[in-house]
Amino acid sequence: MIRRSLIGIMMAIAGMAMTFSAPAQAAVEININKGNVQPLPIAITDFQSNNEMGAQIAQVVAADLQRSGLFAPVNKAAFIEKITDPNKAPRFQDWTAINAQALVVGRVTREADGRLRAEFRLWDTYAGQQMTGQQFFTQPDNWRRLAHIIADAIYERITGEKGYFDTRVVFVSESGPKTARQRQLAIMDQDGFNVRMLTNTKDLVLTPRFSPSRQEVTYMSFEGNQPRVYLLQLETGQREVVGNFPGMTFSPRFSPDGQKVIMSLQQEGNANIYTMDLRSRTTTRLTSTAAIDTAPSYAPDGGRIAFESDRGGRQQIYVMNADGSGQNRISFGDGSYSTPVWSPRGDLIAFTKQSGGKFSIGVMKPDGSGERILTSGFHNEGPTWAPNGRVLMFFRQGAGAGGPQLYSIDLTGYNEQMVKTPSYASDPAWSPLLE
Repeated sequence: MIRRSLIGIMMAIAGMAMTFSAPAQAAVEININKGNVQPLPIAITDFQSNNEMGAQIAQVVAADLQRSGLFAPVNKAAFIEKITDPNKAPRFQDWTAINAQALVVGRVTREADGRLRAEFRLWDTYAGQQMTGQQFFTQPDNWRRLAHIIADAIYERITGEKGYFDTRVVFVSESGPKTARQRQLAIMDQDGFNVRMLTNTKDLVLTPRFSPSRQEVTYMSFEGNQPRVYLLQLETGQREVVGNFPGMTFSPRFSPDGQKVIMSLQQEGNANIYTMDLRSRTTTRLTSTAAIDTAPSYAPDGGRIAFESDRGGRQQIYVMNADGSGQNRISFGDGSYSTPVWSPRGDLIAFTKQSGGKFSIGVMKPDGSGERILTSGFHNEGPTWAPNGRVLMFFRQGAGAGGPQLYSIDLTGYNEQMVKTPSYASDPAWSPLLE
């Protein structure tokens, strides 16, 4: 697996000492806290290079920014100036004439040791000022990841918040006929590229989840017809069983520090929530009801846990303290609620809602107020948050004979997009930003 600090994708200079120094403030910005954000027109030129890689990197950067819903890349056919030297200031009037409020230029070269060197500059065209300039080094095979890192840098400089493009998604890849569907664990970049399988068995796998602190995932598998929770090290491929528990095990998920796994264990018809310390392998029971308590999710500070329970007659969302005390119901709308997932920002809980014959993906505040439905359909389920807490990914199953597909949607509810995968896909789980 890739780590920036280990393989040499590294920022050489946070704001390169350039011919044209950047001011402390520039006019271009996006206020992403507004309810309805107009995408910012941005021109992204092909990076200068002696092969097609410069154009490919620019294309990935443009695709990342456009998918966020906050940027509108200007059609290259409208460009007036042809950039020949990214180290020189552009002719700003040529870019304002086509309403490009921001401009990205860059260059890709090959170092003597075979590494790629990529540099870019971000310009505010109306202010005539450089906003940032950075350069990176990496091995040629990592060019797509380098493009994601550049897109993150642009996103952060203009919005003031961290990007989410240099991330991955683990999911369940589904193939074969509906009556004999094969499900394997798979991983991909957040834009659907670089898909590879993590398991090669025909045993059912469910609910993969990323560790917040390590390149590790936890998931459920019915290998050998025994439902068990596994830990998989992505860098080494090493796999281990979290524990052998009597009965069924559901919905494993890491604690925010990565030191515990929280899950639901079913015994004698009831399902309750337990935590397991991954160092000592000791378990602690948090709920004790004659009902089904499942799908637990920690708040980012580790102090509270959201979960679903049918103790009131049908599935609803509850919140409790990390030690199991103070269990309170927070969902009170029509229908049933499931799969609560706490936002990395701590301000919202995403959920699946079933009502009126539809499955919806929505969000609410941790006290249950402010419920908003983002998207509805025949069957939507399984929300997972991007690490900046601005975008959700989920899977959708249509009414026909096909299979589930992955989609993303931002918190406005307007920017919904399919994430293409080679096969059917379900149960996505977004990684933290890579290191």
